Amino acid sequence: TFPPPLIRVDMSKLVSSIKCFGGAVQKFVHQSKVAQCEMTFTAFVPSKAAVQKVPVLYYLSGLTCSPENFITKAGAFAAAEKHGVALIAPDTSPRDVNIEGEDDSYDFGSAAGFYVDATEPKWAKHYNMYSYVVSELPELVEEHLPVIEGSKSIFGHSMGGHGALTIYLKNPGAYQSVSAFSPICNPTDCPWGAKAFSGYLGEDNKEAWRDYDATLLMEKYCGPKTPILIDQGLDDSFLAEQLKPESFKAACNKSGVPLDLRMQEGYDHSYFFISTFIADHVDFHANALIK
Repeated sequence: TFPPPLIRVDMSKLVSSIKCFGGAVQKFVHQSKVAQCEMTFTAFVPSKAAVQKVPVLYYLSGLTCSPENFITKAGAFAAAEKHGVALIAPDTSPRDVNIEGEDDSYDFGSAAGFYVDATEPKWAKHYNMYSYVVSELPELVEEHLPVIEGSKSIFGHSMGGHGALTIYLKNPGAYQSVSAFSPICNPTDCPWGAKAFSGYLGEDNKEAWRDYDATLLMEKYCGPKTPILIDQGLDDSFLAEQLKPESFKAACNKSGVPLDLRMQEGYDHSYFFISTFIADHVDFHANALIK
């Protein structure tokens, strides 16, 4: 059958599989070791995977999102099918792990894992989204889906753009390319980042904050100087206070990393914006993944 489902039922379960643009949109649930709870991710497997393994592009979503947002709103499947690239979209946090306050606000706790490994005792058992995205999820995907081992790129939106940039910069050479929509570029210097880092990493542990700040990581980056693509809407209400792409651009200039920062007139922070330019991003990553 195409595409092949995950076969180790004890680890993972294929919840649904729907044909789309010749490939398949699939939803999986599995027991995560690093999050110590059940986690969900969605995948698009292109039809090309029926005859050969394909590269994979990981997408990280933003605050309040689940894996459903990307597959229902982004409109990435036609471009992924055209290039023969698989798409993987994990959840944005652990869910229902019975931590007091986990559902109290939209920008911390559930659906707001910020792609860090928490060190504060209250959150450290479950909130390890950095290790989940960098290690556990790719191992699971590469073992059980028809993808090429090590052939991967990453992108994301808002909090997920922050996650994509930091993961790429903290793991030089592990990903062929990175891009982002409206990323939180300098989280140590914005309210969203300060709240998340205080809660997950400790209010006084500012040195640990720096390890998850794309701008600060770029300032000392010594890895491959592969071009980076960022799209940012000029009508984004979060632009000035939360996102700070100009800080990241300055850091790229300092490190000599090419950045294509496209400031898009009239566009906001929503999936209307993302869906307008999603094909450009899939094309961008396909050029890096397919030689």
